[in-house]
Amino acid sequence: MKGWRVYQALLAGLLFTGCVVAQDHFASVDASAPLGLESHRPKIGLVLSGGGARGAAHIGVLKALEELHVPIDAIAGSSIGAVVGGLYASGLSAEQIEKLLVSLDWADAFRDRASRPDLDFRRKEDDRDFLVNLPVGYGEDGFRFPRGLIQGQKLEAKLRSALSPVAMRQRFDELPIPFRAIATDLASGEAVVLDHGSLAQALRASMSVPGLLAPVKIDDRLLVDGGIAENLPVDVARAMGVDVVIVVDVTSPLQAPDQLKSPLAVSNQMIAILIGRATARARQALTKRDVYIRPELGSISALDFAHLDVAIKAGEAAVVAQTPLSDYELDKPRYLAYRQSLTSPEPAPLLEFVQVTPATGRYHKLIEAALEPAMGKPMTPALIDESLSVLNGRDLFQALNYQWLNDQGRRGILVDAQPKSWGPTFLHFALELQNDFRGTDSFNAGVRAVFTDVNPYLAEWRLDLKVGNQPKIKAEFFQPLGYASPWFIAPSANSQSRNVSLFNPDGTALADYRISERDFGIDWGRLLGSWGEFRIGVHDITGVSSLRIGTPLLSAATPPPGSFAQGGYFARFSVDQLDSVNFPRRGNSLVLEWDGQRKYFGANDSGDRAKVDWLIANSYNRDTLVFWASAGSALTALRGVQSDYTLGGFLNLSGLSANSLAGPHFAIARLVYFHKVSNGGNGLLEVPAYVGISTEAGNVWSERHDISYASSRKDGSLFLGLDTPLGPAYLGAGLDQGGHTSYYLFLGRTF
Repeated sequence: MKGWRVYQALLAGLLFTGCVVAQDHFASVDASAPLGLESHRPKIGLVLSGGGARGAAHIGVLKALEELHVPIDAIAGSSIGAVVGGLYASGLSAEQIEKLLVSLDWADAFRDRASRPDLDFRRKEDDRDFLVNLPVGYGEDGFRFPRGLIQGQKLEAKLRSALSPVAMRQRFDELPIPFRAIATDLASGEAVVLDHGSLAQALRASMSVPGLLAPVKIDDRLLVDGGIAENLPVDVARAMGVDVVIVVDVTSPLQAPDQLKSPLAVSNQMIAILIGRATARARQALTKRDVYIRPELGSISALDFAHLDVAIKAGEAAVVAQTPLSDYELDKPRYLAYRQSLTSPEPAPLLEFVQVTPATGRYHKLIEAALEPAMGKPMTPALIDESLSVLNGRDLFQALNYQWLNDQGRRGILVDAQPKSWGPTFLHFALELQNDFRGTDSFNAGVRAVFTDVNPYLAEWRLDLKVGNQPKIKAEFFQPLGYASPWFIAPSANSQSRNVSLFNPDGTALADYRISERDFGIDWGRLLGSWGEFRIGVHDITGVSSLRIGTPLLSAATPPPGSFAQGGYFARFSVDQLDSVNFPRRGNSLVLEWDGQRKYFGANDSGDRAKVDWLIANSYNRDTLVFWASAGSALTALRGVQSDYTLGGFLNLSGLSANSLAGPHFAIARLVYFHKVSNGGNGLLEVPAYVGISTEAGNVWSERHDISYASSRKDGSLFLGLDTPLGPAYLGAGLDQGGHTSYYLFLGRTF
């Protein structure tokens, strides 16, 4: 009996030990295997190369693998391969990724500024006055330029939104599918394997094509496109513990000799050679069990984002043409269980604290104030991006990013607001060229220097300089009345010259005056969010009018040329919600202005003027309709041609010469239709083209009681427009009801 008890104890001990060993064994196997899959199934790694827009073929490959029920256990990607792979690793299906990338406005995603309606109102003024799209700054070391044509801020925000379900997972092994993104260290040229941190930032770094997209700073390293150092990261995927790799190579082919016709083409060829050699070395590491897929992408280029659908179909076709993948396929129930294991949405935690990086500098108070309304609410990208939109609208940052933090159970965000590296002084340029094909032309070129962060209250200086037919120099000091306060005070000084031409009713020139003015003033007002501004001010204006051509018109309304004074005060209410000032497609703008000249301010005469300008635009697909009306009146008589309003020129009675009508009262209404005929590019580097037509009715009048529709002139125009980086360019023809015709070729502001 005693021996039997010893035997029972020994047997129980062996059974207990066996259970523990078995438990440990199955735990070690199943921990790395997705739900519903047998542990003996080979682990499959997916390797996705770089290739720009050609990388859309990766989506087609994923769609085909899903159709075949081939599971993926780990992903490594470079450049666009990292973007597609990272989205898939987050739990999105191939179909969801396709919808996201195909519907994405790539031209807008690669623009750095916030959408124009969201810009700070002062930045909208820069946008109106200086149309050349060329980012240049000035600092202690002279002129400064961005490290890339595109900073990628919008692109990263779109990625961050798509990846929001896994935003709290800071280690990429914790994603539904373990993932690695490859980037290149700009200082050493070494490949950098990104396996933690902000997934959106990692994807953005991996696709930072040098010269096009600015480098991304992560862990004190400046990172650029991963395809340069390791375009086909096979070894990285193997290091993740996979048994088999499926490699998708969408690298651009080398150009033929007859295609290398520019220095840029030669440079691109050299880069392609280096990437091609690294890709060839990676292919040599493949085994017979591995699968190599090279989609037939034909002439699709790395920048051809307009043909993503073609590349996707090529990716699907490449998988179908492959050796059967039956060894790696699952039956339908097991594959559905695998896909279900990848989608486990997590509730958004509440925002409990905000931290900022040291690079943020003096802007930390702005950031904390902007995020204050989000405190205690669910942390979603939509909420955080909306809270930070005010800072984006200031257009002071080359990167305004954030990542989620978990500090001992408390959830928050770390904001990285990097001021523009080409600041703190920013230069804006203007270029105006006009020719009417009648021997009359004009030219003006200008620059605006904006000195930001002048003091702790974020004041700024503006200095304008213009040369040409209408020279100008102006300085304004803009001082908020408190930290980030909407109230401001703005003293200014301005000196400018302009021409005023007077014509007979038949269109013949009568006289031409040169007006030179000096203006000293001080304004006080309030910014109304990003959409508007109200200001009032007192100004002392003095000047000289001189007759250049013709005979002076001597009358009570037009005194002899000579000096004049127009001291007084004014009030202006402005609204600007247009999506573009070159070719507005949506939104509206409104300016209501009144100014009063008073003898006790030094004016020659006392009098009042009022003016209104209103524009509203709406679009459907490629078609846009704009209604634009302007009117002004001298409420009490003011003498001198310098006080007259003028009409004539493109969209200002298009059949007449520029400024060929002048008088103390004017009104004009326009209805403009234009159609977008071409992007003029591949969707990334586009120069949109438009054809349009306008109908206009308006005139100037000597007496207010003469104003009527019957006495207005009816004009119209046809035009071709290009939205170029130097500003809007037009070729147009105008017709007046009196039979006058005008032709226009010019570069500069119209609306």
